[in-house]
Amino acid sequence: MGPVRPPAVVYVCCAALGALVGAAPLARAPASWPAVALLAAGSAACERLPLTRSPGHSGRSPGGPSGHRGPESGGTFYPALLAAAFLLPPAAAACVPLPGALLARPAGRPPWLRRCWRAARPALAVWTASRVHRALGGPAALLGPRLPDALPAAAAAVVAFCLVLTALDGGILVLAERVPARTAWRGMFLRSLAPVSVHGLAGLMMAVLWRSPYGPVTALLVLLPMCVSCWVFAQYDRERAAHRATVRALVRAVDLKDRYTRGHSERVGQASMMIARELGLDDRRVEVLRLAGTLHDIGKLGVPTRLLRKEGPLTPEERRIIELHPEYGDEIVRGIGFLGEARDAILHHHERLDGSGYPCGLSGRRIPEAARVVAVADAFDAMTSTRSYRRARPVEAALEELRRCAGTQFDPEMVRALVRALDRWGRPRPDGPGGGHWHPAVTADETYARVPPPAARAAGRARGGNDPA
Repeated sequence: MGPVRPPAVVYVCCAALGALVGAAPLARAPASWPAVALLAAGSAACERLPLTRSPGHSGRSPGGPSGHRGPESGGTFYPALLAAAFLLPPAAAACVPLPGALLARPAGRPPWLRRCWRAARPALAVWTASRVHRALGGPAALLGPRLPDALPAAAAAVVAFCLVLTALDGGILVLAERVPARTAWRGMFLRSLAPVSVHGLAGLMMAVLWRSPYGPVTALLVLLPMCVSCWVFAQYDRERAAHRATVRALVRAVDLKDRYTRGHSERVGQASMMIARELGLDDRRVEVLRLAGTLHDIGKLGVPTRLLRKEGPLTPEERRIIELHPEYGDEIVRGIGFLGEARDAILHHHERLDGSGYPCGLSGRRIPEAARVVAVADAFDAMTSTRSYRRARPVEAALEELRRCAGTQFDPEMVRALVRALDRWGRPRPDGPGGGHWHPAVTADETYARVPPPAARAAGRARGGNDPA
């Protein structure tokens, strides 16, 4: 984690100042200090549990390849906060998330800035939710005889809570990670609304029980099933983390064996994910296609190392051996159940639309969709990456080559989706890493100062690579 950029520091300090201004009237507010303390203690206790991250707000660039985070998002457990928004005046409600946020250990430096962000972010959100709830008559509806009367004000408060979190998270992505403003907020609100709404229902149940004859202690019991639910989701997160570790280990093994394509697998996974999103696939299939692109060359583990590292041209027999790597890959991942249709892409990513590919000679729509996506992503990265036997092509030249081969080698729909994705996320620019989300790289052990002779380029094409030229 590098240092936080100065604009992000100013942004976090402004958010913290806004939270302080919102909580300032607390001294004059007729708030119940025992209620503030009890809800704050419940929220802090839940924050200390090894549950899961904030629903829909990871602090990560949406779709971005960097994987870096800005100052931590915090606020992993919202029922107590939303109950505070329903029960307390805005100034008092803004104080409820502070103990849990300030006592948590920040993961990164500087710790003071990250604690400020963890405290300010939920404080501003719950302050806004409380204001909206009171403006719509929510406290009076809680005391009424009909629970449905309390739902509209509570729903509006939940939406306001979500909107503030989204606005703050998108801003930190722009300022801390240099994510383009046109993409920073894309889809963030809709992804977070459903899980936060579930927490809102739990918070509303807490508020109703709190106002009932059963009292605050009974209201806090609502947190128990929510904690169990979050624990279950945390186990799912851990399982996914184990899956990611498995994929990383396999990719590392391929990189160690074939030094000529180091880093290639991760970029093909990224390009496959970009294409999948442009095709409008759901999140589950987008993730499967990312895995497919990342593991498409796993079968090279079954190819003799001497062939992968051979400097001269390959013989026909050696080329046939290398062309077995899709089948080897299918055998390697056969027992990994979470890959799903990614196996189809691993086996068929060298098929061609005209039926002249391998290993099965499939043509047209008989080639699985995942394989058609990975084939385009694979060829694009092969052309835009510098190898030991040739320099990288410019992005525009690579896209023109893909268009030329569309309909014979590549699916035209996938080529168009890649072009749209690059237009949406930005093309690489020479003025620094903030210019786009695609960064071609050197994938050999050494950067060559000149283009190698034709014999070396022919050897490179004979390796079984995906450069269609």
